[in-house]
Amino acid sequence: MNKPHYLYIGLMSGTSLDGIDAVLARIDSDGAVSLLGAVSNPFTPELRKALLDLQSPGPNELHREKQAGNALAIEYAKAVQDLLTQKNLNAPDISAIGAHGQTIRHQADLADHLAYTHQTLNPALLAELTGIDVIADFRSRDLAAGGHGAPLVPAFHAQQFSADQNIAVLNLGGIANLTLLPKNGEVKGFDCGPGNMLMDAWIADQQGHTFDENGTWALQGAVNQSLLTRMLADRFFSKAPPKTTGRDDFHLEWLQKQIGHDNINAEDVQATLLHLTVNSSLQALECHAPYTQTLIVCGGGARNTALMNVYKASSQAVFKKPLEIVTSDALGVDPQLVEGLAFAWLAWAHKEKRPANLPAVTGARGPRILGACYPA
Repeated sequence: MNKPHYLYIGLMSGTSLDGIDAVLARIDSDGAVSLLGAVSNPFTPELRKALLDLQSPGPNELHREKQAGNALAIEYAKAVQDLLTQKNLNAPDISAIGAHGQTIRHQADLADHLAYTHQTLNPALLAELTGIDVIADFRSRDLAAGGHGAPLVPAFHAQQFSADQNIAVLNLGGIANLTLLPKNGEVKGFDCGPGNMLMDAWIADQQGHTFDENGTWALQGAVNQSLLTRMLADRFFSKAPPKTTGRDDFHLEWLQKQIGHDNINAEDVQATLLHLTVNSSLQALECHAPYTQTLIVCGGGARNTALMNVYKASSQAVFKKPLEIVTSDALGVDPQLVEGLAFAWLAWAHKEKRPANLPAVTGARGPRILGACYPA
């Protein structure tokens, strides 16, 4: 049986550490992507804790990281099998898997040739377990060329969402990033700050929940303007692109330092964090793309009703002109699956030997073919 060279699987487990999204994509010769199927599997509590613990220094890190990479490969393989079973396919039907892995360090601001990024995963084990070629380690090549290694999704956003008007795409994962798609075709993009990550960390610390469903807890609080002002004064927000961020910069200890000795109700902190996500991203959009007509929101945050309502209510005040805000549902793509599709597309680009970074986004010295291949 000849392998159809247009079926790819994308695997994404993001900064929010909530689980694995596996998507099956048909990718045409021109790079156009169609979603054919998807499964979403939550992390086991043990794996989530192991990955979360690796976000900061600790004892015996090398051993723990390798064990977590093996465990993640096993969970990725289960998600792949679930997807193949759902679509009545077999491993030879798939051209390749694009697997992001789990970012545990991202130090892109170090001097050239000292910068590094690390996504834990055992891609060789994933290839062995699935019998499918695995493309992984997408960020390192861009860093080697002087870039930030992120964000990588703008090239895919440009492929999927470009139109004859000025569009921006806001990906609200653990980190929020913007892709600017002006109708003149000059694509830009950058991380603009925390997305769901701080809200998730705070509710986990205070209530033991992994996330604030629909922003229900945040709605019980009121914005603390002093705390919001202090957080927005962080130097990251005023940095010019290209720029990236992650748990290295925004984490629970950072938040606790911002709160200081102020006696702020826990629900007010949550409400303020929600507005931090909104304000930082809208202000970045107004600063770098004031011509934007439509903002397409994707990522898990697009499912947070309270968050989306605050975006719509705040856009007029921050952006100072009408701004159409929609989720990627309006374009026929589930917001939760956009990043998984992006990594399927990145695997396709690697197989086709097509550069997939955008130097205007990452700051790299030029276009580069991304990823490393682990043959089945």
